[in-house]
Amino acid sequence: MSHAAVTAPSVSLRRYGAIEASDVHDFHQVVLGLDGAMVMAVDGIAQRLDAGSGWLIPASARHDYVGVGENRQLVLDLPATSLAVPERLFDRARAVHVDGSLAQLVQRIAARATGDALGDELDSRRFHWDAAARLGAALVADAGAAVGAPAAGAGLDFTRIDRWLRAHLSEPLRIADLAAHCGFGMRRFHQLFIEAFGETPHRYLQRLRLDTSLALLADPRRTLTDIALDIGFGDQSAYTHAFTRRFGLAPGQWRTLRH
Repeated sequence: MSHAAVTAPSVSLRRYGAIEASDVHDFHQVVLGLDGAMVMAVDGIAQRLDAGSGWLIPASARHDYVGVGENRQLVLDLPATSLAVPERLFDRARAVHVDGSLAQLVQRIAARATGDALGDELDSRRFHWDAAARLGAALVADAGAAVGAPAAGAGLDFTRIDRWLRAHLSEPLRIADLAAHCGFGMRRFHQLFIEAFGETPHRYLQRLRLDTSLALLADPRRTLTDIALDIGFGDQSAYTHAFTRRFGLAPGQWRTLRH
């Protein structure tokens, strides 16, 4: 199947038919069960998907799929390095459990996607980015149990590092301290970080801060200055500049879009 170029995260609801089909694409994909069931095999490994399961599909991985009766799935198309998601999360196909807080999030996003029309293009863009950022954060948080910590010398525990960064967004990033916390020297830590996250610590942290701010903007009680300081920007101006460059809208404009 051919695909139009995908440059930003996209969330959609899909139904899979009873005729088996195959696909390969150049972006990562997350398929999360909602209603009914389907069978999907990624690189030859088959998994039945229902409301309690899902697949993390790396770019270029062949996946074969077929619906089992009536079904509905939440699908996240994720271009590499669009969201703050460690690249190593997609170093291979992973079956995931969808339960607890992740299941609740999936249901909320699905309800929003199946409600009234999202509105204009800007409102739709806001929905896709916000939903994708929340799903990305939830998937990384849940990945620790599924992926596990790496063996000694194998690399960084990327879920632990991501969790630490999210907990310290308002603080300046001191790579030497983080490297020591992980038991590595500066040079080795920097190399391992790029292998796990697909970019440098400062670049990943910048996207992580901006992704986090999408959820904070939904709270009208928070001023833009408060949000800027909470996620580690020196002032509102620096935050507005970085946000606008990434998302194409100033944070104030983003906030006023229809919920």
